[in-house]
Amino acid sequence: MTSLLDRIELPADLRRLPKHQLKQVCDEVRQFLLNSVSKSSGHLASGLGTVELTVALHYVYNTPDDKLVWDVGHQAYPHKILTGRKQQLHTIRQKDGLHPFPWRDESPYDVLSVGHSSTSISAALGMAVAAERRRSREKVVSIIGDGAMTAGMAFEAMNHAGDIKPDMLVVLNDNDMSISENVGALNRHFARLLSGKVYTSIREQGKKLLKPLPQIHHLASRAEEHMKGMMAPGTIFEELGFNYIGPIDGHDVDELVETLANMRDLKGPQLLHIVTQKGKGYQPAENDPIGYHGVPKFDPTLSSLPVKAPGIPSYSEIFGQWLCDVASQDSALMAITPAMREGSGMVEFSKRFPQQYFDVAIAEQHSVTYAAGLAIAGLKPVVAIYSTFLQRAYDQLIHDVALQNLDMLFAIDRAGVVGADGPTHQGAFDLSYLRCIPNMVVMAPSDEQECRDMLYTGYHYAGPAAVRYPRGSGNGVTLREADQQLTLGKSNTVRQGKNIAILNFGVLLPDCMQAAEELDATVIDMRFVKPIDEQAIIDAARAHQLIVTVEENAVSGGASSAVLEVLAQHKLSVNTLTLGLPDEFIKHGSQDQVRAELGLDAAGIEAQIKSQL
Repeated sequence: MTSLLDRIELPADLRRLPKHQLKQVCDEVRQFLLNSVSKSSGHLASGLGTVELTVALHYVYNTPDDKLVWDVGHQAYPHKILTGRKQQLHTIRQKDGLHPFPWRDESPYDVLSVGHSSTSISAALGMAVAAERRRSREKVVSIIGDGAMTAGMAFEAMNHAGDIKPDMLVVLNDNDMSISENVGALNRHFARLLSGKVYTSIREQGKKLLKPLPQIHHLASRAEEHMKGMMAPGTIFEELGFNYIGPIDGHDVDELVETLANMRDLKGPQLLHIVTQKGKGYQPAENDPIGYHGVPKFDPTLSSLPVKAPGIPSYSEIFGQWLCDVASQDSALMAITPAMREGSGMVEFSKRFPQQYFDVAIAEQHSVTYAAGLAIAGLKPVVAIYSTFLQRAYDQLIHDVALQNLDMLFAIDRAGVVGADGPTHQGAFDLSYLRCIPNMVVMAPSDEQECRDMLYTGYHYAGPAAVRYPRGSGNGVTLREADQQLTLGKSNTVRQGKNIAILNFGVLLPDCMQAAEELDATVIDMRFVKPIDEQAIIDAARAHQLIVTVEENAVSGGASSAVLEVLAQHKLSVNTLTLGLPDEFIKHGSQDQVRAELGLDAAGIEAQIKSQL
């Protein structure tokens, strides 16, 4: 069979094919995706589920003039394949390779840079309104997964769209269920009927004729809603002002093309509900869509992913074990996650303590204020959240937690350099945005035991506390049987040297120690970013000629800024060097590659200090 995908460099090439060849294109895209990701690693199951949808969208819509807004980027690998990047797909998530998500600087077909969820409808609405103001003929489509629909922002956007009624389409990619009986011949017929020109013409003409007769117009509208309500689960979208079509089979490319073609020129906000299966077409991924969501390199001929060899536990696993240990003794502990059970190391906890575990879905704002309510009622909430996801709940953190000085703990995962997920996920800002908030205690452990001690300290602190720790494994330190409560704001001098004092915040301590051995420098593990150990800073400034701060956070406003503030407050004149993340968004690459490039490995720290002497 001749490969059709070889003839497709851009969507315009796809649109030149006859419709009957689209199924073969889908099969080839799916196989290409599987072959590529299995060799390079990356996101797999979501993309396997959106092949037919991607092909149909680019076939019906005149991209890039028409705008496709993806939400989030996991499902957009087939989109990259069809938009001129298939030969570079093997570089995805690697240093200097393709970005892991749609990225505006990478392609004119990537309309919105995305990494976090639930942004597509808001952005698409803005584009649709702009198109109307310009009297442009371009179409705007938002493609949102059902997981992203759990965030309030998606409904805020839909509520607004239903009010101002621009021409736009939202495709709800419902991939959390199998194709059930209601997605059958009758339902497909109903979807075609509701999206067809005859029905839409009758509906619009009927509205015009009945408008002067309000009572009859209202009765007809209610009858239409009732008919749809009997046949399709779209009432909530209709109430928000969208014309709802579906659900239809998201793996029937012919059906998708016909329905999208019918809907392309409909007026007002439209919602197409499609049902897909994550991992579609590759049985192991169909059986385990969570396991195959993000994959390492693997052999696709085998029925399972490679088993990770036992080794040093990750910080996420350290947190998960600590959570289980405390919950076994304290029934007041309540653990909350915004849809990151696996990533945050909470799988075992969710099984052992289901009554104390709450996955609130992709709803970071809600997760924080919900935890605030638990704290007000006398329980002990622990919010497990990624550094970049906590950014989305900043007002709740300030207004609903810190302002009221509530007793709760934030376990902040993926702090610092995360590697392959790139700028949208680098935990570059949490020290900066946390330390300026009154009542907060902010801690940065240097190893696994210190992480447990800080979690223990934060849990027993009467107020809001945060422990930020990185992605990946620790140092392999031997854990004590009992965790210790640390003295707030107390650092630990781990090496005594001369002339140079390195103040470390977090997990770069081994690199600092290695550099200090070469430079005969003092090393202080600061532990606390807030309250900061002022006396340790004062003593170091008086006894050394150079103060060096090291943090895996933006230097602007971060831990280094706290040190400089202490020095200024006490009018201490000493040379300083601040090492951390620069004032730019950090690109993707492995953690080691990124740290080396930024001079935050042992060799880089040593070289930067020598250049300052």
